[in-house]
Amino acid sequence: MASRKFSARVLRRSSGIVTMFRGMSAGVQPVPQAPVDFLKGEPHRKHPGVTNLKCLRLPKELQVAAQSIIKSAEVTQLPQRSHALTNLLWSRKRAVEDATLRKRAVSLEKKLWDEAMEKSSGDIDEQALDDRIRRKVFSELRRTTYHWTPLKYDEEFGVVYMAARLAGGYAAVRRALNEIKIRDPSFAPQSLLDFGSGLGTVVWASHSHWAASLKEMICVDSSGAMNVLAERLLKGDDEKAQPHIKQVYFRQFLPVSPKVQFDLVVAAFTLSELHSVKEREEAMFTLWRKTSSYLVLVENGTKEGHQVLMEARETLLQKQEKIVHDSRPASVFAPCPHELTCPKLSQKPVVPCNFEQLYHPLPLPRHKEHQSEKFSYLILTRSGSTSQEETGGVDWARLIAPVQRRTRHVHCHMCCPDGQFKHMVVTARKHSRDVYRCARSSDWGDQVPVIQKVEDDVPSDSE
Repeated sequence: MASRKFSARVLRRSSGIVTMFRGMSAGVQPVPQAPVDFLKGEPHRKHPGVTNLKCLRLPKELQVAAQSIIKSAEVTQLPQRSHALTNLLWSRKRAVEDATLRKRAVSLEKKLWDEAMEKSSGDIDEQALDDRIRRKVFSELRRTTYHWTPLKYDEEFGVVYMAARLAGGYAAVRRALNEIKIRDPSFAPQSLLDFGSGLGTVVWASHSHWAASLKEMICVDSSGAMNVLAERLLKGDDEKAQPHIKQVYFRQFLPVSPKVQFDLVVAAFTLSELHSVKEREEAMFTLWRKTSSYLVLVENGTKEGHQVLMEARETLLQKQEKIVHDSRPASVFAPCPHELTCPKLSQKPVVPCNFEQLYHPLPLPRHKEHQSEKFSYLILTRSGSTSQEETGGVDWARLIAPVQRRTRHVHCHMCCPDGQFKHMVVTARKHSRDVYRCARSSDWGDQVPVIQKVEDDVPSDSE
């Protein structure tokens, strides 16, 4: 009897605990689960936002041709010169605008005049003082102003450039083009325009993605020596051989007719070599007139390279040409998930928005087995950006830093569709198992689905 009474008390107590727990839980709303269709049937490690590539190698034909050209050129101190050129290109800045230089000169001259007036106690020879101040202003401006000079691409310099930048430039361009290949699988370009083609890496990278559809590729570079080198690379350094990629044509000037358009237009590491803002703006309008579907811009992943791209982005999104031949407006396809002002430009200090691609360099002295190329890129399209219907009704954010994987949670630093940076701690409990596994499988440069826009507390590793 006693045991039955005890069992009844235990049962009532446990029932009360369950009832209390359910009552407490009634006010907690379940976390919305992500729609399963955004995966489109793919495994989490291959979700639609993954655009990263594994460690890239140059096409075998391109690597063999490059090694043959470098060997036959016999450039003295090639490893040292290629290393120095890499450093020069990475640290290269834009030319100072004339208006900016005049403003600095006026400000400095006024400052020196004020200082001279404060120190003077009597009559002064204003003409002599003016000459002295002008000389001092000129000397100070020469000392503090960045001296930009155009690079001269002759045959020998082209070989040095090949040793320094062929593999890294190819890796950056191919990674940028892979964004289009993954997100727009129906795109099959028939024509390509490469502005500032250099060694022709854009042709090789485009051919790796769309060899079956490309029928005409126009390479434009003002340097005749670089055009000759690019053609030698296509022929495997054999003048009598047929080019490995056919229908490639080299020019030193852009096609004149504004009505001639190309499915794909690319300018890689070119805009930063133009002297002024006006020249870059005119080049952008010209390239956009030539664009039928996609315009791809690639620059070094430095503060200067990123700002050149943001300058180009503003030109095409905010400014209007006087004569419009194609009325379809420009929209940002990648990497920005929005068309608002880049939030990185408002940071102090300014940090570039860049990405990273691993690659195997040419097998030359002082070259490691693996290297990483940091680059910035911008893709604009006339056909509009990916809609939410195409992504299962889910917003996609861009990972702008490596994912930090911890126990049962990951730290994601993202640029979101609302134009803001967010540090989101993604867990299966708060954001659904699918979103968590996608985030854990993603990396720097990929897109991830943002289901729940919340500010999460950062848990410790033990949690």
